[in-house]
Amino acid sequence: MIRKLKSGEYRIYSRQVNPKTKKRRNLGTFPTRAAAEKHEREIQYFKRH
Repeated sequence: MIRKLKSGEYRIYSRQVNPKTKKRRNLGTFPTRAAAEKHEREIQYFKRH
């Protein structure tokens, strides 16, 4: 899941909430949405291979 921050950057959060903190895990911050989407695809590939 990608969210835009007040600073204008984009951050990827995990889809599941962390049971210990009850929040979503931060998976990286990127300057553009395209960069964040690219990395999100890389994460999904890595999870499956």
